[in-house]
Amino acid sequence: MAHREVVLSTRPAGIPGPEHFTVQEATSPPLQDGQVRVRVTHVSVDPAMRGWVNAAANYSRPVGLGEVMRSFSVGDVVESRHPGYAEGDVVMGMLGWQELAVVGADAIWRRVTETDLPRSLSVGVLGLTGLTAWAGVTSVLRPRPGSTVVVSSAAGAVGSVAGQLAASMGCRTVGIAGGPEKAARCVEEFGFDAGVDYRSSTFLADLAAATPDGVDHYFDNTSGPITDAVVARLNPFASMMVCGTAAYSSWDPWPQGPRMERVILTQRARIEGFLAFDHLDALPDAVAALADLIRSGDLVHREHTLTGIEAAPGSIAMLYSGANDGKLVIEL
Repeated sequence: MAHREVVLSTRPAGIPGPEHFTVQEATSPPLQDGQVRVRVTHVSVDPAMRGWVNAAANYSRPVGLGEVMRSFSVGDVVESRHPGYAEGDVVMGMLGWQELAVVGADAIWRRVTETDLPRSLSVGVLGLTGLTAWAGVTSVLRPRPGSTVVVSSAAGAVGSVAGQLAASMGCRTVGIAGGPEKAARCVEEFGFDAGVDYRSSTFLADLAAATPDGVDHYFDNTSGPITDAVVARLNPFASMMVCGTAAYSSWDPWPQGPRMERVILTQRARIEGFLAFDHLDALPDAVAALADLIRSGDLVHREHTLTGIEAAPGSIAMLYSGANDGKLVIEL
């Protein structure tokens, strides 16, 4: 079966662009026992992909040159030699940037059963995005009612869900986003108590005004100068999780900035690095809870959809320039 796929053709040093990928024709191989063939309908574009293609040390093996770009995808099983999956099943998992995927069961994260909701959500708020926000808030930050939760990149796919989950737990939520429009969206669309524009010349004063009682919990999607500002406002026994480092375009040279150790010591704060892959056991509960919140209208989410696999090579760079307007998905 002929199909198209996107492979990594050159290794980027920082944020990958279209010049680092090639869209090519391929032939889907015959199935082996234990495998399924999936016709992919939607592929995800996630900030984590930058780390997956860079040669720098990361939590997973870099995508090899000439390999299909790793990604979460959803599609229909069109052929199966695995007893657990049948033709017609809708599955989500690490299927890659390709129109046809031949994979074993270990690549499939779950069978998609929410037939009343768009299947694209399974690579977004009902997939890695939702799991990240859910596990980050409920398992790592563990906010108390009445506490102040600050979220960076709060108008983004993960941040907007994290803020809404914290608000549902009775917290005061403050969203940090780039530009007055996105800062306003945090409040008007996603229900944050305050939205702060980190690009504003009055950012530090605005952050102080939005957190008059300090910061109890910080969901960090950016690191860099934004995090420097938030750390300076941490309360005693605050918790902070590092989910993303979008402020850094490269790790060479090593990023420099204000030191936070004294604040962490005096405030007895806790910092924890976060990877959703460490919380896969929470995926069923996260999907069930988030799907119900979507159905009830209590969870607002945005999708930004590109069309066609040829849109994939330039899509990661969109995330880091802020050109997307919601969870970035490519519909094939």
